[in-house]
Amino acid sequence: MHRNYRVAIVGATGAVGTTMRQILEERAFPVASLKLLASHRSAGEILTFKDKPIVVEELTHDSFDNVDLVLSSAGKSVSREFIPIALENDCLVIDNTSAFRMNAETPLVIPEVNMHAAMRHRGLIANPNCSTIQMLVALKPLYDVVGIKRIVVSTYQSVSG
Repeated sequence: MHRNYRVAIVGATGAVGTTMRQILEERAFPVASLKLLASHRSAGEILTFKDKPIVVEELTHDSFDNVDLVLSSAGKSVSREFIPIALENDCLVIDNTSAFRMNAETPLVIPEVNMHAAMRHRGLIANPNCSTIQMLVALKPLYDVVGIKRIVVSTYQSVSG
C-alpha cells in the first residue's frame, strides 16, 4: 500500500525551503497535502507545487495540526521553539538547522553514509553541517574499503552563513 504524506516545510520561502519544495516535486514524493510555513513577513506569498498555487502561511503553534512530516530549515531559534510542538503533534521532523545536532538522542543522519541511524529516531532526525555532509559522502566509500583513522579538516565559511 502506498501512503501519501501531509507535509509542512518550515522556512518555505528561504533558499533551502525552496529547494525542499522543488525536490519533493522532482522526486514525486507522495504528498497528500503541502503546508508552506514562514514568518509573518512572508505569509500571504503565493508559491507553486505541481503547478498549483499554495499560499504561504505564518508559522504558529497551531501549524502542525494534520501534518505527518515536517521539513524544517528556518534557523536554530525557530526550530528550538516550534519543533517540540510538531513532535507533540506526532509529526516526524527532519531538521536542517543546528538546533538539535548535538542532542545524543537525536540521530544525525546523512542518507548516503548512515541511513540506518534514521531508524532510531524518536520523531526527530537532524543532519550535520553542509561541509560535513559533503566531506563524509566523499570519504565513506574510502572508509568502507580501507578505513580511515583520522581526518584533519579546516573549513572557511562566510560570516553571514
